[in-house]
Amino acid sequence: MSVEPGKVGRQICLLRKMKSMTQNQLGEKLHISFQAVSKWERGETLPDVSLLPELAQALETSIDNILLGGERQTMERKPEEFARRVTVAQMREGIECFQRIGELLGKESLFYIGAVGGVDLRMNMELDKSLQDPYAKECMVAEAAIQAMMNGAYMDPEDIRTGFQFPHWAEVVGEFAGKYGIS
Repeated sequence: MSVEPGKVGRQICLLRKMKSMTQNQLGEKLHISFQAVSKWERGETLPDVSLLPELAQALETSIDNILLGGERQTMERKPEEFARRVTVAQMREGIECFQRIGELLGKESLFYIGAVGGVDLRMNMELDKSLQDPYAKECMVAEAAIQAMMNGAYMDPEDIRTGFQFPHWAEVVGEFAGKYGIS
């Protein structure tokens, strides 16, 4: 698999934003200019090989994850080779826990406000509104499933096909599963 500057740049940008870091802040950590970071993210240049270990550390990822643009080489893996097993139902239950916190503690509780505010800020969304919209809520379940797989979890392909209310999200998650060696 070849290294594609555009994919590398998009991955660096995504990981940087997930860390709530500006191009300038990333540049400072690496002792380079924000313009260099900007060129990477636009796919104009690639990071110097000598910077890759520091870049991976700053973005809390692996060098492979950066250079492969977030895609793992698609090689079928056995379920026991994964860190853990998760289901669509578990991902849905996790998302629904936000609703339960609001119901149990009250939406004026600092715990609820902090949890929702943190998600809104880090994911650039309005969690309260998304929880009320079945399609948007299912999107969050899909995102949680994808993140779990990115972190080494296994999801049964049949569960992915049948566990989503909206077929579109089953297709999206199924496509990502293939990229992580699940077929």
